[in-house]
Amino acid sequence: QVQLVESGGGSVQAGGSLRLSCTASGLTFSSVCIGWFRQAPGEEREGVAAISGAGSTYTDASVAGRFTISRDNAKNTLYLEMNRLKPEDTAMYYCAAKAGWPCSLQRKIFTYWGQGTQVTVSS
Repeated sequence: QVQLVESGGGSVQAGGSLRLSCTASGLTFSSVCIGWFRQAPGEEREGVAAISGAGSTYTDASVAGRFTISRDNAKNTLYLEMNRLKPEDTAMYYCAAKAGWPCSLQRKIFTYWGQGTQVTVSS
């Protein structure tokens, strides 16, 4: 049974930083494409960043230069370092994973999803 458990969300002021973590179990972590998505109230769920098993990264233009995705295969954990946060980054952030190739920010290709962690950025 695959489980993805997110943590690290919270409330910060604009310009602040947070680091999200996603711990995975029930899958061969080192080989999966895994990423972060977010969904604000009334909006579609959108891709933020993803990383392939080979370490290739895919980052949405809206967060490029501010957010960094990384993975620690020894710990079965995915991270999202978020800097210079803006109020428009406020959303529920979800971890998602899929086996193998392809890897991208397309929501529909991901098989497994976590329950999400809330990020709130105040101005």
